[in-house]
Amino acid sequence: MRSAQITIKDIAKELGISVSTVSRALKDHPDISTDTKNKVQELAKRLNYKPNAIALSLRKSKTNIIGIVIPQIVHHFFSSVISGIEEVAFDKGYNVIICQTNESFEREVSSVQTLISSRVDGIIISMTKETNDFEHFRNIERSNIPMIFFDRTCPDIETDKVIVDDYKAAFEAVEYLIKSGCKRLCHFAGPENLTISKKRLLGFKDALKKHNLPVNDEYIIKCDTFKKGKKAVRKLIEAKNLPDAIFAVNDMTALGALIEIKKHNIKIPQEISIMGFTNGLISKISDPPLSTVEQNGYEMGYKTAQILLERIDGNIHDETKTVFIPTKLILRKTTL
Repeated sequence: MRSAQITIKDIAKELGISVSTVSRALKDHPDISTDTKNKVQELAKRLNYKPNAIALSLRKSKTNIIGIVIPQIVHHFFSSVISGIEEVAFDKGYNVIICQTNESFEREVSSVQTLISSRVDGIIISMTKETNDFEHFRNIERSNIPMIFFDRTCPDIETDKVIVDDYKAAFEAVEYLIKSGCKRLCHFAGPENLTISKKRLLGFKDALKKHNLPVNDEYIIKCDTFKKGKKAVRKLIEAKNLPDAIFAVNDMTALGALIEIKKHNIKIPQEISIMGFTNGLISKISDPPLSTVEQNGYEMGYKTAQILLERIDGNIHDETKTVFIPTKLILRKTTL
């Protein structure tokens, strides 16, 4: 059983002085004698006294804690974002609570309520694939807690956002595939409710239109996981309708496609090119290494935390801002 936490009442009782004297001695108050201060501080150290963080936060109306709500910690992109956030938070004296939703709307709502109840100073969010109701985000607004979205943003909430230009990144990736000789391009697309999915799909379509290539609805497939990537390719092969290029909404989907294509002894990139989106570790160690779009997760997290902490500290008073993190095409062995 855990022993009870030592309080200033215990110190006061041990030394035979008042609680207020102990409190002021611990704060190095000038009205308290040096001898009393030394006795209090020595006993506090010996008893391993720790101030009550919750009580302190209530007095200060600040916890120095920020919350993060993300879909998946194991995903390379999100873990990179967390690293960037924690770098800034630690440097500024903030602790971080991480809530993983596992793409569950219900868990996202619960996580947000937990963070509000915990009196965090600010919240960083990337929505789930299931999120279509935004009332829990409005609860954050009503609680006067600063919040900022990254990557997967909420279109109905007016707040700071840190994102990449998904349209431009997708357009450039698809245009590269076209210029390398691909003419029958397929897009493995993300959920329709996410802004990032819509913009990547639009970039895909507009690149085709610019180069006078048809937009074939059969080649726009809702498919955004490793398993779905494998399944989608299997169906295309069975239907003898395999394209000569796949642009996937993320690296894991692209990897699923790559593995299934290799299983059927189809040559990559000679017979089919594959382009992902993220530039996670798997894109570097896959066989062959995956061409992809660098999403700069660490930089996104770093900038997101900077903006949130500036809001918390009252250093930003202007209207909400949207910051774009630059992307870059990373060309490896799955494209010509």
